[in-house]
Amino acid sequence: MIEQRLLHLQKWLREEDISYAFIQGQANVFYFSGFRCHPYERIVSLLVFPDHEPCLVCPNMEKALVHQAGWSSDIIGYSDHEDPWELLSQYLSSLHLQGTNLAIEKEALFYARAEQLQKLSPDLSFVSIDAKLMEQRLIKSEAEISILREAAKLADFGVEVGVHALQTGRTEMDILALIEYELKRKGITEMSFGTLVLSGEQSANPHGSPSMKQIHPGEFVLFDLGVVLEGYCSDITRTVAFCDISEEQRNIYDTVLQAQLKTLDLCKKGTVLGDLDKTARKVITDAGYGKFFPHRIGHGLGSEVHELPSLNEKNKEQLKVGMTFTIEPGIYVPNVGGVRIEDEVLITDQGYECLTTYPKELQIIK
Repeated sequence: MIEQRLLHLQKWLREEDISYAFIQGQANVFYFSGFRCHPYERIVSLLVFPDHEPCLVCPNMEKALVHQAGWSSDIIGYSDHEDPWELLSQYLSSLHLQGTNLAIEKEALFYARAEQLQKLSPDLSFVSIDAKLMEQRLIKSEAEISILREAAKLADFGVEVGVHALQTGRTEMDILALIEYELKRKGITEMSFGTLVLSGEQSANPHGSPSMKQIHPGEFVLFDLGVVLEGYCSDITRTVAFCDISEEQRNIYDTVLQAQLKTLDLCKKGTVLGDLDKTARKVITDAGYGKFFPHRIGHGLGSEVHELPSLNEKNKEQLKVGMTFTIEPGIYVPNVGGVRIEDEVLITDQGYECLTTYPKELQIIK
């Protein structure tokens, strides 16, 4: 699978007269090498050439993990006292590369590293490789979809743990800890993002921070979580009511649910992405809550928890078979609370498949 990805990218490099590509975004390095890590300030990068085997640059301490990930091509390893740019310069000089351009991730490359690359290859012009990389990652293979399905099941499980943990006196952080503990017991070492357990007025902040606030009867409790499994992310949001619910809260929940269901009905190949956002927004606006829906309807999902496509109302691209993304309408009313219902969606030949399947009908947890 990785070999085919690299061959496809190398063909593009030849067509664009590119000397080499310098790839250092975590998700992109993983996509083309199978190696995923958090290098912090250290350099981990992948060099892809039109007519030469690729090369991975990484700290020596990571080399065993690189091999474990299945990488069998060249590696430039370096110790903390060594200058990786000097080692890279020596390696590039030995290749006698052709081409007039150097492909970089313009949206992710630090300025200081861009300066170093310019010194290494002063005769080459920078060109962006961002669109090409995302084009390749946009349509998922059967192998990727299989992993995403399993990651989604674990996200479902995480919500189930959280809902069952609700009881008076427990805090948001208590419940969050139980969720992540049970997921770790299943072998999960990394969450897709910081797990959210938000209750009451806290749930009215779409990306609020879980706290030591206790859960109280009559409040919404919002769960937003996902796991990283074999390099791929999951993402789910569910909202439940604890012990009791007001008419206004019920109306908010029903509106969000209807917005999601109507949007899901449009999820099929050929649908304009912007129409998904417009559909959900119309349902919520018609119910009088338009100003309380402050974000787009969803985002792409894969080796990053947020990637293309961006499901905003101005996106004129069309859905294609193999795309994976979220559908997540929400209403967030200050002093009342918030509701978000989020599912992972795969576009199929027949329409769509929800990878996340935890029940979304209103639950009042006694």
